Amino acid sequence: MTIRQLGTTPLQVSPICVGTSALGSFPAQYGYEVSDETAVATIARVFQGPFNFIDTSNEYGGGDSEKRIGRAIRENGGVPDGFVIATKVDPLPGSSDFSGDRVRRSIEESLQRLGLDTLQLVYLHDPEKITFEEATAPGGPLEALIDLRDEGVISHLGVAGGPIDLELQYLATEAFDAVISHNRYTLVEQTAEPLLDDALARGVAFVNAAPFGGGMLVKGPKAVPRYCYAPVNQATLDRVTEMERLCADFGVPLAAAALQFSTRDHRVTATIVGMSEPRRIEQTVELLDVSIPDELWDALLPLSRVGRHGIENVAA
Repeated sequence: MTIRQLGTTPLQVSPICVGTSALGSFPAQYGYEVSDETAVATIARVFQGPFNFIDTSNEYGGGDSEKRIGRAIRENGGVPDGFVIATKVDPLPGSSDFSGDRVRRSIEESLQRLGLDTLQLVYLHDPEKITFEEATAPGGPLEALIDLRDEGVISHLGVAGGPIDLELQYLATEAFDAVISHNRYTLVEQTAEPLLDDALARGVAFVNAAPFGGGMLVKGPKAVPRYCYAPVNQATLDRVTEMERLCADFGVPLAAAALQFSTRDHRVTATIVGMSEPRRIEQTVELLDVSIPDELWDALLPLSRVGRHGIENVAA
């Protein structure tokens, strides 16, 4: 598997990044629980390859995602050579405190849970929770992250959010090495296009999260008539149903087309795929290995470019 440079950093990452939100066990969103043993076994399997990039967050599962990854690291005798583990800073659960002091506490919590002395990559997570002015003010979260980087606690900084215009503002500060966008660059819609182009021009790594749109592009619109966990209109359901039919005509799983839509784009450094059990690694490899003919892409891409119409309750 081709390893890619993460922006202009010296970090080298696989084109698939292992998402670990579900490893913290979040049944309210995902509809199932993940036990401690399953979570640790999943990370242990990840450590065997071929993916070397793991993404977590201070808030996933109230900290359980980081704790479980930390246990897997301990049981492995440390982080394997060449692996990159990224986390994110978050407000205290149930709090709106996203101050610089909170960022420092968030980092301390992550270091303790993961059992690490330093963090390779840390994202400012969901910055839409506060205004850009609050985030960039003296004593705010961005200043704290930059200070922690200068102190050697963090090696590289990223921003991970939803609203594209806001993420563009953050990249313009030139403080970030990576950006995560979720549910904005998929077969269903591509409102992240300006961010992809801006990140490429700046040498910032673009990390694409949620290529399956919350399940619709894996199980199909009949089983999951939602995108990003929100309702969509009938026109969108019909459009994805047609994508599913076209894929079936070529003997290609819809999930393979959805995943490779992201991985085939040279502007995307890595694509985050959630892994909640060990077999998901092999399943993802299988989707990457599916051969998709140009004729299918020629039929799918016009459908995908219809865009965001019909997708409700997703922040712009």
